Amino acid sequence: MERSTATDFATVSVPDRAEVVIIGGGIIGASIAFHLAEAGVPGVLLLERDRPAAGSSGKPIGGVRAQFSDPLNIRIGRRSLEAWRAFAARPGADIGFAGVGYLFLLGDATELALFEEGVATQNGLGVPSRIVRPDEAAALCPYVDPDRVIAAAYCPTDGYALPEPAVRGYLHAAVRHGAAVRTHCPVTAVDTSGGALGAVRTPYGTVRTGTVICCAGAWSREVGAMAGVRLPVTPLRRQIALTGPLDPPPPRIPFTLDFASTANFHNDGADGLLLGLSDPRQEPGFGRDYSREWLEPFRAAVARRAPALATVPAGHGWAGLYEATPDNNALIGEAPDVRRFLYATGFSGHGFLQAPAVGELVRDLYLGREPFLDIGPLAASRFDGPAEEEGSAGHTGARPEAHII
Repeated sequence: MERSTATDFATVSVPDRAEVVIIGGGIIGASIAFHLAEAGVPGVLLLERDRPAAGSSGKPIGGVRAQFSDPLNIRIGRRSLEAWRAFAARPGADIGFAGVGYLFLLGDATELALFEEGVATQNGLGVPSRIVRPDEAAALCPYVDPDRVIAAAYCPTDGYALPEPAVRGYLHAAVRHGAAVRTHCPVTAVDTSGGALGAVRTPYGTVRTGTVICCAGAWSREVGAMAGVRLPVTPLRRQIALTGPLDPPPPRIPFTLDFASTANFHNDGADGLLLGLSDPRQEPGFGRDYSREWLEPFRAAVARRAPALATVPAGHGWAGLYEATPDNNALIGEAPDVRRFLYATGFSGHGFLQAPAVGELVRDLYLGREPFLDIGPLAASRFDGPAEEEGSAGHTGARPEAHII
């Protein structure tokens, strides 16, 4: 798998004014910039403090799926999948989409009942997922020991893609439609007065604007605070390892996950595997140094489902950040106390897979259009008061198990 670097957009100056300022040059900001510019919105300016995809968007596992437990996330995932499949035509870029499917490995009757309910909901919304027997799971992914699972959930239309080319593709298309992108240009302040936005400040000058869209990922809490907007987002390190070439090369397999542990793996190019795990021991923080301690629980977990991978080598890897919310669901909406301060953040590991649909939703929010989905349940205000302390997932109707990866 190619590890390409996103093309830079040099910053020599910023305009005195912009209709819309997007803060954050990851996949969410890039998608929103594209969708706004494509819709004919003038004066779209995206500001990125580093380079495009320098944060969480440059280091995810690249998975895209519609297998969730709740209708809201299923609909976002399905709509995004349609866009990922058509990305070469619109906006126009090769993102290496691999429609290999997603395979969730299930270890007991409780997990099976949970996924049977989820599959029924998915099927009702047009997602062709199904429960498969252990022998079929092993046929789909030969690493799986059929004697160590009781079933699996499989959707053949899911898969994975290359995140950095996707960010580049969106940004270049946005520029073609008239947007401006400035990199290495941090926002140092957001000016407000009387509940209205006035400007954003950068080291290159002040940009007057009436609309700001926060897409700063794990750093969104701080950006929101500049405008007096509370965005409950917490950074959490997640790590990935690459095996390098294996002999013999691995078969082409679905994106495979053990539901109980979150241990996961999929092909990396033609001759290697990408390995991942959401380590429950990880403490919140902005640290992005790669370390190998998470491989111990990964190997223990994978030994219970796919023992052939328990000793697979892990050559090198990287660390990135989840942008977690108290219920592991996204924050999308407009701040009630600061007009035209919009936000799309807190995706808790699902920003890449949900980005195309989120670009549509924020575009329609900005334009006052009727969106394809009611985003009211995703408003940050759901955490006002004691609800955030409870950490309940009941605000949106989604269950935490929908967000294991």
